Amino acid sequence: MKVLGILGSPRRQGNTELLLDKALEGARETGAEVEKLLGSKLKISPCLEIYACLKDGDCAIKDDMQSLYKKLLEADHIIFASPIFFYGITSQAKAIIDRCQALWIRRHVLGMGKQDKRVRRGVFISVGATQGKKLFDGAVLTVKYFFDAIGIKYSGDLLVRGIDKKGQIEEHPTALEDAFRLGQELVRGK
Repeated sequence: MKVLGILGSPRRQGNTELLLDKALEGARETGAEVEKLLGSKLKISPCLEIYACLKDGDCAIKDDMQSLYKKLLEADHIIFASPIFFYGITSQAKAIIDRCQALWIRRHVLGMGKQDKRVRRGVFISVGATQGKKLFDGAVLTVKYFFDAIGIKYSGDLLVRGIDKKGQIEEHPTALEDAFRLGQELVRGK
């Protein structure tokens, strides 16, 4: 079983990455093979909406998304992690999602991948600085539609308010334990 962790944060070793690492640790200790990708290290152009993918499901833009498409399709489960920037996910995370239009085309227009009968699940991890009631609403909706587009069932999340300073998540009483458990539950199918 393969679990792919995608970090959408531009800040290394920040709160979101600490939570993602704990979730991946939980997945690994439950028997999964895990891999973490850093969105900020990938060279990903924005979607140009030229729809070349309508021909064969392949994106015409040749950049780091080419290898990421393969990883997204091979993964049994995905942990997508992004902090909140202006009540949404980061631009690095959004670029990855937008470029998955090609995978949406493959699945929903060209009918490719229908033979894949795996029950693939995904979870979302996010941290936001404010206490806003609707802080995560836009981000959760975006990630839910992203998962749906690539054949992943949204099966949970860990959303933590009031965290901003680097490493501040370590002061949260349960967040790191919750992340570890989220990784375990993803692998166990809960």
